[in-house]
Amino acid sequence: MTNPILRLAAALSFSVLAACAGGPKEEAPDPSKTLPGYEGVQDGAYFIEPVPANLLGEGRAKTEVAYTGPEAPGTIVVDTHARKLYLVNEGGTATRYAIAVGREGLSFRGSGYIGRKAEWPSWQPTANMIRTRPDLYAEYAGGLPGGLDNPLGARALYLYRGGRDTMFRIHGTIQNESIGHATSAGCIRLFNQDAIDLYTKVDTGVSVKVRSLEESLAIEGPYMDDAWGRAVPETPENIAQKEQDIQRIAEDEARQAEEAAKAAAKAEKDRLRACRKQRISAEDCPPLPAEPEAVAGTTVASTRG
Repeated sequence: MTNPILRLAAALSFSVLAACAGGPKEEAPDPSKTLPGYEGVQDGAYFIEPVPANLLGEGRAKTEVAYTGPEAPGTIVVDTHARKLYLVNEGGTATRYAIAVGREGLSFRGSGYIGRKAEWPSWQPTANMIRTRPDLYAEYAGGLPGGLDNPLGARALYLYRGGRDTMFRIHGTIQNESIGHATSAGCIRLFNQDAIDLYTKVDTGVSVKVRSLEESLAIEGPYMDDAWGRAVPETPENIAQKEQDIQRIAEDEARQAEEAAKAAAKAEKDRLRACRKQRISAEDCPPLPAEPEAVAGTTVASTRG
């Protein structure tokens, strides 16, 4: 006869997994909610997913703006404080892109030039990254080929100074939701669609200016992080909105925690009830199966680009 404990454990496993599976597969997002310039695009062997419209608010979509800075047309201007990148155009305008800024992106100030360009670039962690976080980076010591899982995204521009690679990169990203944020690693990220757009407009040798904090304050004014960590102008309205959003987020988290606790309590009751039906004591009742661990490499991908 089949062991009742094993039979019950199998039944519980199936019921929990079935509950986690949810309902029917969600339909594809409505294409009308994708802004022009951010549609899905086939780029060689790779398909770049569209950028959801909700990630393009608060000035994060590419746009033409008036520009009064001193830089000559054709110059790339990076503002790591306001998290913006400008390509200066003729006639007192510039194309403005939203960026994410990683630790490496904060290590350079002043001027340089684009010494190299690459499509679907490969990526390799620095010796310091491997030394300080071997658990994340050691397996990539030999490099990671370009592709949809590569943190440098679809394009990369490499900043040089005096004939040497500064290790400062302007590149695409596999994490659209990071744009506008300060990130744990990487240099200057753009949406892949924006990285391709910028790549097609500049050649090697183009000048790059990275603003200091003083320059950013003089031109952009003060910036702050909103409740989600995105850079926004530091205004009384945004400060008040941040306080409201933080309160709402806390209330949502409390509600979700309460719902999770209720679901866990119900699952525990169901577990014990099932055991009683099988005449299994509470002490011998098999525990519910643990939730599956995150897919290996997810954390690495989120921190290295």
